[in-house]
Amino acid sequence: MIGYLRGTLFEKQPPHVILDVNGVGYELEVPMTTLFQLPAVGEPLVLHVHLVVREDAQLLYGFYTKRDRALFRELIRLNGVGPKLALALMSGLSVDELIQCVNAEDTSRLMKVPGVGKKTAERLLVELKDRFKNWDSTPLAGQVAMEPAAAGAVINSQSAEKDAVSALISLGFKPAEASRAVGLVVEDGLSSEDLIRRALKGMV
Repeated sequence: MIGYLRGTLFEKQPPHVILDVNGVGYELEVPMTTLFQLPAVGEPLVLHVHLVVREDAQLLYGFYTKRDRALFRELIRLNGVGPKLALALMSGLSVDELIQCVNAEDTSRLMKVPGVGKKTAERLLVELKDRFKNWDSTPLAGQVAMEPAAAGAVINSQSAEKDAVSALISLGFKPAEASRAVGLVVEDGLSSEDLIRRALKGMV
């Protein structure tokens, strides 16, 4: 089992990143909450990892903190929740926001996440309420924290917009819905991460 990977951020193509570890490029899928905290390409990075082994693939999922990874593992243990839906939930809501949502029994907010209907939202609230009893706002001990580095590269607005739309589609949003959400927040100079963050804020 791979616990974490330490290396250099080689590429960001939301929701995927490539981490160069001693000359080997590991491709990982990350939730948007992790993407927003990543440093610039070329900077050092540690990602906590969860490995999923299937008959046709070995998939790596990366998380900025151990707490995020712990949430992912809790979610995929639930009936009917796979990695894709878990990442969609974590992309629209932070760990604390999801805990608050569950405690408040807020089905309407969960239903804004693609792939979550009313019945699924109600079931998630019931199952997660018990699992979150011992969760609080204190990060897990031992997590590796690194400050995101400022990106110095010139941002191509069209490329950033395209990447943001693609990322939202990968989370399960419909193409027209993703394009409309990004179009409403487009501004010159914004990175794809900024566009995704703003678009998600208006959608979830």
